[in-house]
Amino acid sequence: MTPTPSGPLGRLGQSPPLLALLGAALLWAAWPVHPAPFALLLFVGFVPYLRLEQVLTAQGARRGRVFAFTYLFLVLWNAFTTWWVSYSTLGGGIAAVVLNAALMCLPLLAFRRTKQRFGTKIGYLSLPVYWIAFEQLHLTWDLSWPWLTLGNGFASATSWVQWYEYTGFLGGSLWVLSVNVLVFWAWFGTGGVRPWTINGPRRWRCALPMLAIWLPITVSLTINHSFQEKGPGAEVVVIQPNIDPYEAKFPGTANFIPFNEQLTRLLARTEAAITPETRLVLWPETALDEVYLEATFNQSPQVARIRQELLARHPGLSLLTGITSAGTYPDAAHASPTARHRDDAGYYDVFNTAAYFADASAPVQFYHKSKLVPGVEKIPPVLSSVLSNIDLGGVVGSYGSQDERTVFPPAPGAPALRLAPLICYESIYGDFAAQYVRNGATLFGLITNDGWWSDSPGYRQHLAYGALRCIETRRDLARSANTGISAFIDQRGTISHRTGWWVGAVSRATVHLNTEQTFYVRYGELIGHGAQGLAVLGIIGLVLVPLVRRK
Repeated sequence: MTPTPSGPLGRLGQSPPLLALLGAALLWAAWPVHPAPFALLLFVGFVPYLRLEQVLTAQGARRGRVFAFTYLFLVLWNAFTTWWVSYSTLGGGIAAVVLNAALMCLPLLAFRRTKQRFGTKIGYLSLPVYWIAFEQLHLTWDLSWPWLTLGNGFASATSWVQWYEYTGFLGGSLWVLSVNVLVFWAWFGTGGVRPWTINGPRRWRCALPMLAIWLPITVSLTINHSFQEKGPGAEVVVIQPNIDPYEAKFPGTANFIPFNEQLTRLLARTEAAITPETRLVLWPETALDEVYLEATFNQSPQVARIRQELLARHPGLSLLTGITSAGTYPDAAHASPTARHRDDAGYYDVFNTAAYFADASAPVQFYHKSKLVPGVEKIPPVLSSVLSNIDLGGVVGSYGSQDERTVFPPAPGAPALRLAPLICYESIYGDFAAQYVRNGATLFGLITNDGWWSDSPGYRQHLAYGALRCIETRRDLARSANTGISAFIDQRGTISHRTGWWVGAVSRATVHLNTEQTFYVRYGELIGHGAQGLAVLGIIGLVLVPLVRRK
């Protein structure tokens, strides 16, 4: 029979359902876009789960019961924090919560098994290893959904994590999990169900997690105080047209605005905002949504209007805009794995594309969105053959993408401006964004359409995450949203020139074009890859040790 504990949680510390609820609530309250001080709750958000696991272990609970409460903790955290995905599609929102929580169970169950096999010390040390290995995997595979990467939790408290220029956001994940283990150790100990005691020689247990919290914050505040924006300046304008994606943006919607009228509005708003010093204009994702064949895009009437009515009138001005484009292949042998086929068109790919007009006469250059939203823009190959036989009432199959990170070369009017196009979801990937900087980028241009998520925490979290990319790479970011928030973010991660929600607006600011590379840019996700290597060794140990003992 499990003894009743004294200490900070009282009877709550004996109830697995309440502990699961408490842990999920703490992580939700800590998450952007709640005020920055709430991020401190990240350092205790996993403590209720660790207590839950400890209590179940003391009770001799079976694996199924442990899994059930582990899943409850994670599905509640996912639901509390990312429920807004259901605004875009109810089924997708439910799937994101249910499936992501199930995947998150894997590192926690591996931690529990390691603790059982190798003891508490190695077990608790393995928790950050398995979790960060999972987060690294979640950045790269077909079902990628890294929205709840723990390091993202400091996006509203950027002055605390200026050292991300060395570690990237997985350094934040390591920080969070390490402090949680230390706090748990101070409160409950690591063996059995021990009351909360820090008397006599145990007092340092309380001092250690406090030091682990405040030392990195102090280092970060010192970096933040001394940091200076780097690089020459350039004036940039971002346009927020605010066209309802559900009611007016696309053909077939109730109040569809013809594409030519949408372009007219963009041109008029841009003309009113630019000055003789403006060097770059950003229009949002799918600003020109009529599907354009890339081979003939430069001859389209819309491109002619842009050149004549905007770029020719303002020498030295460049434009980045989102479009939907299509590229064709001569035959099946040359087609990509995501290519579609029609008898009248042959083999082709559809792309979510960023189109770059360097000036009024240069050919338009393209970048194809590469980090595609699972289930919406990208269907894993294992499901493609199944879904191809099901009528879903729309287009079935993945969008095309590209492997390399395209950096658009500078125009004559701004020789230091080497633009990295980020499209929507791509801005939540640290090393992905850093690849642009390795290729010479001096500015991030983020184009997005956050109107899918309605007036929810989703578009505000998305904005905040962009600040972490700026710290990691020390690059400015200009953000153009169809609606949501358009803004600028500097190299410290400070957000400025915010537009309002659900309003047409423009923002104009001077950005700095840094050419230096941070440690993180040069060396990438050292923490993530290191954790994966250690995790593999841990799993091998879990498999081999029982075999050796049997022999």
